[in-house]
Amino acid sequence: MVCEVPSVTAPPTDERDRAAGAASADRAADHALRRELLASARAVDLLVLLAVPAVLVGVFSLPEATRRSLAFAYADPTVPTAFAAHYVHLDVGHLAGNLAGYCLLAGVGYALAVFGGARRFFLTALATFLLAFPLVLSALNLAVPRDAIGFGFSGINMALAGLLPLLLGTYARARFAPGASLRALPAVFFALVGWIALLALPVSATGPGLAGLATGVAGALLAVLYASSAGIPIRETVREGVRTVASRPGEGDLFAVGAVLVVGYPVVGFPADPTGTGSVVNLYVHLLGFCLAFIGPFALLAVGVFET
Repeated sequence: MVCEVPSVTAPPTDERDRAAGAASADRAADHALRRELLASARAVDLLVLLAVPAVLVGVFSLPEATRRSLAFAYADPTVPTAFAAHYVHLDVGHLAGNLAGYCLLAGVGYALAVFGGARRFFLTALATFLLAFPLVLSALNLAVPRDAIGFGFSGINMALAGLLPLLLGTYARARFAPGASLRALPAVFFALVGWIALLALPVSATGPGLAGLATGVAGALLAVLYASSAGIPIRETVREGVRTVASRPGEGDLFAVGAVLVVGYPVVGFPADPTGTGSVVNLYVHLLGFCLAFIGPFALLAVGVFET
């Protein structure tokens, strides 16, 4: 006799319930990360961070004639204007752009530093950028003689952008890969310099237009060679990193925001056409700020001055 037994199947899983559960877990992770940031942030740190916009707005409230007198004249340089010029803006649009850039870079950088155990490293770098970099950048600007004036906070913003890859590295080591080495970070720097060259230098089939493309390719090759010489399997490291970040809502989201900012902010700082109405974006000082802000702090991390 052949018996037929009705098959018993489990009720189908409701995909909407699964998606809702995942979204709820993501929100919970985000809330937990925000609570941790609020609990870890220090009032004095926030005062330091907020002092910068206050100073920029305060300087902008001065009469225009006073602000122009504080701009750095390359043909007649002085120490006071070498410092003050980096906090001077002559129009609202310039000020607003630099304020937005600072809030984004400093805010994300501080969050990465807090969660990555690099608070002292970040605040030391920030103080250096605010107090020493204006004089350094102005002095190096004199290497390109011209009859013009320089002003604006964008050089210091680019320094914060140059620091961001280091903060991402310390954050990733603290949150995703404890004990990992930061020795591969110069590879990221080389790749970013190549990316900046592609953005800032015009590309054409002949003549000087090849400089941007050549520098971009050279940066990519240097990045690969450096990572390989450090014994880092690039493909496996990237694949595993993406998988880990994607599987960690909250923490992974912050890393993704920082990574997008690292790649995206140079688009703002190095426009293909730097000329504007009566002014020119100083790509030279932007590049100086970015490079010096990576090289110096990385050297300090490499020799163990900061424990992160």
